[in-house]
Amino acid sequence: MTGTEHLSTERHGATLVLTLNRPEAKNALSIPMLVGLHDAWLEADADDGIRSVVLTGAGGAFCAGMDLKALARGGFGDDDDPYRARLKADPDLHWKAMLRHYRPRKPVIAAVEGVCVAGGTEILQATDIRVAAESATFGLFEVRRGLFPIGGSTVRLQHQIPRTHALEMLLTGRRYTAAEARDIGLVGSVVPDGTALKRALELAEAVNEAAPLAVEAVKRSVYETADLGEEAGLARELEIGWPIFATEDAKEGPRAFAEHRAPVYRRH
Repeated sequence: MTGTEHLSTERHGATLVLTLNRPEAKNALSIPMLVGLHDAWLEADADDGIRSVVLTGAGGAFCAGMDLKALARGGFGDDDDPYRARLKADPDLHWKAMLRHYRPRKPVIAAVEGVCVAGGTEILQATDIRVAAESATFGLFEVRRGLFPIGGSTVRLQHQIPRTHALEMLLTGRRYTAAEARDIGLVGSVVPDGTALKRALELAEAVNEAAPLAVEAVKRSVYETADLGEEAGLARELEIGWPIFATEDAKEGPRAFAEHRAPVYRRH
């Protein structure tokens, strides 16, 4: 699995751990980080040996969002930066990297320590399961900087937490504690500082033990039915879910249960 100087990759069994690795800038977004993320999402989906992905940050931070100092200087790197050719070749690359225009078929679990603000909170909204350390902080500060949270927050956030909380976060640009984020439903669990990655890996292992075709179909159904009415949603659920019952894995699961052993799933 490839990486860049600002995106580290590591395998933990069937889990791919992606670490935003720019701790001196609280893992603020950079071109090498975005290129690394883009490539990692694609490689993870292409590798059937990877069943889940954990996204975290180095140095006690998750992601501080856009590099405002670089923006104030007028850009993100020199014109001869080798990564810029990738952006020019695919103008949508940064949106895929931030999961605005790409949805991995593998479950993505966020392990948040420290700051997770602005673009960090926007990337967070594209993850499937979210663990936060007690001192983690969240927020969408864009309006306070004269900017717009264009990573998807005005669309996604109102579907993930109550609209009044979404609008409060978007319009005030205030900082939220981990406890507040859990209370409004932005994250699923809060754990002691320094243990977010450990908990995320435990959740990833639980995902990995399940049948991968079923897991991917469940994730797909949740997202593809999110904006449908009940009748249309149930119809789409059948289209996605019913073929799972014809797989060999669907036979292996009940058989292993009856034989009092762990199932061996083979993705067919």
